[in-house]
Amino acid sequence: MEWTDEGIVLGVRRHGESSAIVELLTRGHGRHLGLVRGGAGSRMRPLLQPGNGVRAVWRARLDEHLGYFVIEGTRLRAATVLASSHATYGVTHLASLARLLPERDPHEDIYEMLERTLDDFDDIGEAAAHLIKFELAMLAELGFGLDLENCAATGATSDLIYVSPKSGGAVSRAAGEPYRERLLRLPPFLREGEGGANGWSDQDLQDGFQLTGLFLLRHVLEPRGQGHSDARDGFINAVTKHCAKATAVLP
Repeated sequence: MEWTDEGIVLGVRRHGESSAIVELLTRGHGRHLGLVRGGAGSRMRPLLQPGNGVRAVWRARLDEHLGYFVIEGTRLRAATVLASSHATYGVTHLASLARLLPERDPHEDIYEMLERTLDDFDDIGEAAAHLIKFELAMLAELGFGLDLENCAATGATSDLIYVSPKSGGAVSRAAGEPYRERLLRLPPFLREGEGGANGWSDQDLQDGFQLTGLFLLRHVLEPRGQGHSDARDGFINAVTKHCAKATAVLP
């Protein structure tokens, strides 16, 4: 058995004295593990960092075996990521989300979205917006997508500013007004074609994390006996502090 694919490093764990078991999210073969000989050595360690893009050749005698990876780097993002705390937290959280996908099951759209998200960590606001959209996409990929296109009460497609915490459906301003204290806010940047300067405000980012966080916890994490990762909390705290600093220096 042999295939070649592009992938993104999700994690590495040492195996024996010099080898490592590497976990990739690949474009065509999904989340896949393999043994890398010499993967724990100083030459391979910088390459096998979470978030790095690689080209991988996988070989095994039988398809169900762990198999071996031969890996070469294509996009080494780790050096840039390690330069900022928000990016370090963000990449760690993205890897934890990708691990929710079943092994060896292709999810090409998620792969492409992960790649775009990893490429946008220079701007912390941009990174936060992309990460929220990635969480939303993961909910859909795992079978718990939110219906943000139509009002759950009236079927309207405009002026959708709330989300029902029960159904996950969008709610229009008019229909939701009597219940606004019980509804979640739907940030404009999650509605196609809407948004202000830069597409979001600090409050929009907070609302977005609250929205995706609630449904991830309820439908995906708690049934598995898990909670939100410390990395997610660290990323949100970094975003909040950055926004507070930015606001403080405004005239």
